[in-house]
Amino acid sequence: MTDINTEIQKAFEVIQQGGIILYPTDTVWGIGCDAANAEAVQKIYDLKMRQESKSMIVLMNGEKMIYNVFKDIPEVAWQILDLSEKPTTLILDKPRNVAPNIIADNQSLAVRIVKEPFCYKLMERMKRPLVSTSANITGQPTPKSFKEISPEIIKGVDYVVNLHREKICDKPSTIIKLTLDSKVQIIRK
Repeated sequence: MTDINTEIQKAFEVIQQGGIILYPTDTVWGIGCDAANAEAVQKIYDLKMRQESKSMIVLMNGEKMIYNVFKDIPEVAWQILDLSEKPTTLILDKPRNVAPNIIADNQSLAVRIVKEPFCYKLMERMKRPLVSTSANITGQPTPKSFKEISPEIIKGVDYVVNLHREKICDKPSTIIKLTLDSKVQIIRK
């Protein structure tokens, strides 16, 4: 069995050098990089053949990281996160301290706090948020397990994390859009 700390170290080194990784999240397998590195973010857009106008989710490992990216967070955001029984992504307004090409045209950013040990510890090491977008070419189905990931995605990343390859996930996170004036809109259940 592969050691989680070894995988965190390898992934960290690739991300530090501006690379992109393929890794397991608390939901589906994701493609990721340092959320503050615009060139690495662009590599993911290119690999997924995705328009830059379609933003990606950014993972965070706690309140401190969220406050580093968002100055103003609606109180309802904390209530939703506290009450959520499954992984929940929030779209919040006016992010900062991230790559400009990860921010949506409407000046919002989708974020999810993760507890999954690999992701959590990797971000602890990075001291930055981690991009997370499904491991597929845009328009293709989201893979439910590692074996469903297409060869072009596997070949297109700089490192493939060797953990949880047997895990099957049939559902991405819930997505909820929150505005600074606390309007709530469910985007994906």
